[in-house]
Amino acid sequence: MTRQRERASIVSLRISVIGTGYLGATHAACMAELGFEVLGLDIDAAKVEALSRGELPFFEPGLPELLIKHVDSGRLRFTTSYEEVGAWADVHFIGVGTPQKPGETAADLRFVDAAVTSLARHITRDALIVGKSTVPVGTAARLKDLLATTRTEAQAAGQLPGEVELAWNPEFLREGYAVQDTLSPDRLVVGVESDHAEGLLRQVYAKSLAEDTPWIRTDFATAELVKVAANAFLATKISFINAFSEITEQVGGDIGTLADAIGHDPRIGRKFLNAGVGFGGGCLPKDIRALQARVSELGLDRTTRFLAEMDDINLRRRDRVVDLAVQVLSHSLHGPSSAASPRTAGADGAGSVPSPAAVEILHGAKVAMLGVTFKPNSDDVRDSPALDVANRLYTAGADVAAYDPQGNANAAQRFPRLGYVDSLEKALVGADLVILLTEWDEFKTMDPDYVGRLVDRKNLIDGRNILDPQTWQDAGFTTAALGHRFR
Repeated sequence: MTRQRERASIVSLRISVIGTGYLGATHAACMAELGFEVLGLDIDAAKVEALSRGELPFFEPGLPELLIKHVDSGRLRFTTSYEEVGAWADVHFIGVGTPQKPGETAADLRFVDAAVTSLARHITRDALIVGKSTVPVGTAARLKDLLATTRTEAQAAGQLPGEVELAWNPEFLREGYAVQDTLSPDRLVVGVESDHAEGLLRQVYAKSLAEDTPWIRTDFATAELVKVAANAFLATKISFINAFSEITEQVGGDIGTLADAIGHDPRIGRKFLNAGVGFGGGCLPKDIRALQARVSELGLDRTTRFLAEMDDINLRRRDRVVDLAVQVLSHSLHGPSSAASPRTAGADGAGSVPSPAAVEILHGAKVAMLGVTFKPNSDDVRDSPALDVANRLYTAGADVAAYDPQGNANAAQRFPRLGYVDSLEKALVGADLVILLTEWDEFKTMDPDYVGRLVDRKNLIDGRNILDPQTWQDAGFTTAALGHRFR
C-alpha cells in the first residue's frame, strides 16, 4: 500500500512543457508515457492545433505513436495560454529554442527569457520551473534574478499566490533516438538550489532512478556546462579523425584501420571516430559557436581557441567532397593522367573556390546526391554537410538530383533551386557520379549491380565510409572516399 501511495503521489504531479518544437514535443509525449498529465504550450496556434490532432511537424521515430496515444487518452493536451498552465501545473519544463543570433555566433536567448517572464507572471501556485534548453553558462543565474524580479512586480500589481523556484536539467537527446533517450536516459543531471527542487525532479524521473540511472545533483553553472562540454567533446573527436583523414588522403593509408587501432585504447574509445564529411545539425555547430562567444565574453578567448580550428576542419571536409567530385569526374572523362587543379583562391583573396577547370568539369554533370539530412533517421537539414555539398556542386554547375527518405521537403525550403526526386532510382538514372553523404539504411544496402544498370557512368564517392570499396570496384565502379587517397 505504501508503494501504491508513493506512485499515486508521483503521478499526481502535473507537468507543463513550454515550447513544442523537437525538444518540447518529445519531452511532453514521453512525460505522458511515464504516466503524468501533461500540458504543452506554444505561442504558435497552428502548431498547437496540429499537435492536438496528433500531427508532428518533424520526423522522429517512435514519437508519432506516443503523441497519438496520449492525445487520444486525454493525458496530453496543448494550449497557447500561459494563464492556463500557470494555474494548472506543478512543474514547468522549458524546451524552447536557443538558435544562433543572425550574423553572430552567440546564442539567442529571447525565447527562454520570454518563457520565464510569462510563467512568472501567470503561475498562481507553488511550482518549479525547469530549464532544459541549451544555454550559455551564467544564464540560469540571470534567469533566477529575472524570475524573482518579475514575480515581485506581478505580486505588487495583484494577488499572485505561490512560491516559484528555478532548476536546470539539460537534455542529451540524439535525433533519431530521442524517445529512447528520454524514457531511458544514460544519466540525469540537475542543477538545483534546494532539496525541495531536487525532490520534485526525483519524482518526475522516478522510473529512471528505479532502473539505476546515474543521478548527478550540481549547481546551475555545472548543469549548463555539462551539455555544451559533451557536445564540444564529441565534435572534437569527429574533427580529430577528420584531421587525420586529411593526412591519409595525402600520403595513403587506411583511415578506418587507424580509427579501429586507436579506438581499442579504452582512454580513447572507437565511437565518433568515423571519418567523413563532418558533423552538422541544430546542436553541435550552434552550441560550439555559442560556447566560443560566451568564453570570449568571460575574457578566456585562448581557453577554447581549438574550437575554432575544429569548425574549420569540419567545413574543409565539405570542400573536399567537391574536390573529389572534380577528380573523379576528370578521371572518368579524361583518363588517369588528367590533373585539373580543383580549387583556386577566392576573389577577395581569402578562402578558396572551385577553379575554372573544375567548374568546366562539373558543368552539366549529373550528380546523384544520396542524403540531404545531417544524419539518418531524421528530417533535420540544419547545417547539414550533405545539403551544403549539394548546393556547392549546383553552384559550380552540376545537375544535382537529390534524394533523402525524409529530408527532401525541409531541404527544398532552404535550397529550392536543387533538383529533388522522390526515389533512389530516380536519383540514379543517368547519373555521371553518385555521392553518398547520409547513412540511411537504404543507401547502406544498395546493390552495386543494380546501381550500375541505372547510372551512365560508374563513379561513386562514399562520404561516410559505409560501403565496401572492393565490392563496388568489382562491379566496375571507380570509387573514392574521405580519408582515402584517390588513385
